[in-house]
Order: sequence, then C-alpha cells, then structure tokens
Amino acid sequence: PLPAERNGALSTKDKPTKFEAATTYNNFYEFGVNKEDPSRLAHTLRTRPWSVRVDGEVHKPRTYAIEDLLKFPLEERIYSLRCVEGWSMIIPWIGFPLASILKQVEPTGKAKFVEFLTLHDPEQMPGQKPNFFGLSSLEWPYVEGLRLDEALHPLTLLTLGMYGQVLPNQNGAPVRVVVPWKYGFKSAKSIVHMRLVASQPRTAWEKAAPQEYGFYSNVNPQVDHPRWSQATERRIGEFLRRKTQMFNGYADQVGSLYAGMDLRKYY
Repeated sequence: PLPAERNGALSTKDKPTKFEAATTYNNFYEFGVNKEDPSRLAHTLRTRPWSVRVDGEVHKPRTYAIEDLLKFPLEERIYSLRCVEGWSMIIPWIGFPLASILKQVEPTGKAKFVEFLTLHDPEQMPGQKPNFFGLSSLEWPYVEGLRLDEALHPLTLLTLGMYGQVLPNQNGAPVRVVVPWKYGFKSAKSIVHMRLVASQPRTAWEKAAPQEYGFYSNVNPQVDHPRWSQATERRIGEFLRRKTQMFNGYADQVGSLYAGMDLRKYY
C-alpha cells in the first residue's frame, strides 16, 4: 500500500481504467514487445535496493535511495495516458512533482534539458537480450528526455505508485516519470539516472525510428504517425473510439510552453 491524498485540481474527472487492464496491457520493451510480456515476465525485476543519481549541469549532484523518494509529500493524480498506437487509459498515479528534486540539485545556467536513463540489466530485463540474430528491439539503456521547463512543469510527476499501492513491476517500478500531455513512451520507467544537460538528448525512439518519433512527442491529433492516424483513440475498456484531444486534454495547462513553435516540425 502507498497512501496519498488526491490532488483534485490536477486530476481528470474521467473514470479510471480497471486495475487489471492497466497492469496487463503494457508497453515496456525491456520485458518484450508484446502487450502481455511485461505482466508475464517482469517478476524478475528487483526493486530493492534502488537508487536514482541526479547530476550533470547542477550545483548539488545527489543520489536518492528509493527510501529518500518515498519521504517526499506524495499525492494521487488521475491522469490520462495516451499511447502512440491509439489506445489510452485513465490511471490514478501516486508521486510528487519532478520539480521538487530538480530544485534541490540546483540546475546551473547551462542546464536546458533533463535526460532520463533507465536500468540496463538483461538478466533482470529479458527484453534487453539480443535475439537469435544478435539484434535488440532498441538501443539500451532506454533514454528519454524533456526540456527543462517541461520537466519543471507542475503536471510532470515523478511516480512511485498507482491505484493506492507501489508501482507494479510491469508499470515501471520502482520509479518512473509521467508526463500526461505527451505520448506514453516519453514517461521513462525504472529510472536509475537523471542528467541535466545543455544539449537536447537523443532518445531511444529517435534513434530507432527518427522518421516516426520526434523529441517532443506531444499528443497532437493533427499530426499522424506515418503508419496510422492520431485523430482518434480507444480507451481501454471501451468499444467505441473517441476524438483525440490536443495535448491529451491538457492544452490549457501546457499550451503556453510551445507558443510560436511549429508543432508539425517539432513533433
């Protein structure tokens, strides 16, 4: 159990997805490319001991044990999670603003981006092992990134739990980030290192398929994926599709971050 007070002001009023669905239909390539692979294989992940190093362009680099992170004031926020493949969920996440940690380490004037690196351990994460041909689904470790102002935004949640309990392994245990106005793959799971850097980091999906996945990865129904439309989505547990909202429904909160940007170019 991981109790937390709900932040109603930052929570959607939509009904949460059923826990069983949210924990058995997952993208987590470290455990395989199929949706059922994470729930079937993630029992091999050891989440204790665990620590997250925060360094780079900061004045006060620090390593946080998972026990340190659990001491931050936790809150529950019900956020929509939208997958680039066209499905979505409503999940009650538990965590605290990522900004709380970033302010503690005191970014220097050179810090413009935050790079997230996740655990690389093929013995614990079988999806990281090369296949028969010596190939891997992605380049490991998994790398993601945010612009510093995106990382400092109040909606960006460093997440330790969901549905009133600690994160299940298949959902990114023991610590992940949730960025609700971006596609789900931007929300790095099983984080072990955060680096503040001056230059835009190359992310895992940019390296794998730059023609399909850009750095920003904001939910934008007007920009189709090369292989499918993003205009509609299917909420897990529902039959009918619904119209995709700009910035996944968080346009009022985050639209100002991208004022003047061409969101077709910076996809």
